[in-house]
Amino acid sequence: MDSSPPESRNSHAIAHAVCVPFPAQGHINPMMQLAKLLHARGIFVTFVNTEFNHRRLFRSKGPDSLRDLENFCFETIPDGLPPSDRDATQDMPALFNSIRNNFLGPFKKLLARIKSDEVVPPVSCVISDGVTGFASKAARELGVPEVQFWPASACGFMGYLQYRELVKRGIVPFKDEDFLNNGTLDDSVDWIPGMRNIRLRDLPSFMRTTDLNDIMFNFLGEEAQHCLKSSAILFNTFSELEHEVLEKIADISPRIYCTGPLSLLIQDIPSSSVMSFRSSLWKEDYSCLEWLDQREAESVVYVNYGSITVMTEEQLKEFAWGLANSKHPFLWVIRPDVVKGDSAILPREFLEEVKDRGFLTSWCPQDQVLSHGSVGAFLTHCGWNSTLEAFCGGIPLICWPFFAEQQTNCRYACTEWGIGMEVNQDVRREEIEALVREVMEGVGGKTMRENAKKWKERAVEATGRGGSSYNDFNRFIKEVVHLKD
Repeated sequence: MDSSPPESRNSHAIAHAVCVPFPAQGHINPMMQLAKLLHARGIFVTFVNTEFNHRRLFRSKGPDSLRDLENFCFETIPDGLPPSDRDATQDMPALFNSIRNNFLGPFKKLLARIKSDEVVPPVSCVISDGVTGFASKAARELGVPEVQFWPASACGFMGYLQYRELVKRGIVPFKDEDFLNNGTLDDSVDWIPGMRNIRLRDLPSFMRTTDLNDIMFNFLGEEAQHCLKSSAILFNTFSELEHEVLEKIADISPRIYCTGPLSLLIQDIPSSSVMSFRSSLWKEDYSCLEWLDQREAESVVYVNYGSITVMTEEQLKEFAWGLANSKHPFLWVIRPDVVKGDSAILPREFLEEVKDRGFLTSWCPQDQVLSHGSVGAFLTHCGWNSTLEAFCGGIPLICWPFFAEQQTNCRYACTEWGIGMEVNQDVRREEIEALVREVMEGVGGKTMRENAKKWKERAVEATGRGGSSYNDFNRFIKEVVHLKD
């Protein structure tokens, strides 16, 4: 499915990158940022979504927004799952299983067609998400250069690389479910290269299994190992932030490039239809920015659990009353599917209590919210996009990690980077209230805010002209895409 008419695809581009994100919002966004950077260098970009996500993009943006993007086109492949028009992220285990079994053939067929298309420039490389190994496999089979893009944290990547070692050491699989509550997860892990002060509970959460055949454990561990076979890996991070673990990854991977935060690196790109395109699968509510304009500096708590996190109805209520009782104004993104198996409905008494200081919406332009001067703290699931956007805004974190490497990001935010405080998993309104007050008013919160602003300065420096990420992206363009200045 190609959404671009032939005339918009004919170009004078001097190279052609095929970008293949993992089919979820948190992976599509950074891949789109990378695609914009490539496009700004005169590279033709083909962006490959699943048919399901492309339909969501159509609904979110309107079909006209995907047309007439010069030197940029969208293609799709089927996801092998039952048809659905649900406006929500698909079931992760089912999606992983389908990627493993159903994606290679359709993508290889698509790539062969793109290769033979005389209207577009010859394909220079396939850039595949770190957990879409099928794309790099297809590229190798068709003789196309390939590179892996790991959109999450480097510390999370190193965590996934330990899955095989966890099995060798007899830690995984766990014998029974008791390990979740008997203190086992607090055991120290002191053998991971470049990672200090790590406990079992800080490793990517799919290792918490009693079944070696668990699809999430197998898939993520193997995909991370697969990345090491690639000719190069791009990381959406910057050297100073994760230098210890990046040095160890560089010892085992032939070429790595740190090009993040991508959201800062793209800020100097001239305005264009491609640059202004936003890849949100949900319709974004911009009225929240006007609401923020009316608030005092650093007075608002921003709350968003990302695109996948789900919770119980009871947890939702505890978060709600904790926010209400803190007496601080807040902007809260509540997806319709955030409550397991049900719609997210808040108590009427809560809505009445916060009507003058709470703004509720189903989705928002988060990068713009976190760079707004009225935001003073971010209650987050610690997904990597959210964490990086907090760095870019100089915003401290209240962390409630849900799954995957969010636990690892949380640990680093709280102990290594000094910008976060963690919420207990069971969630109690008294704790939420206390954490919000501490981060917004307390001595600890003041220190975290100072640290966050220092990290913002370092991120800006890394992505500015002559900075480490700026230079790494230039190296990538020359060494992998083979373009000169």
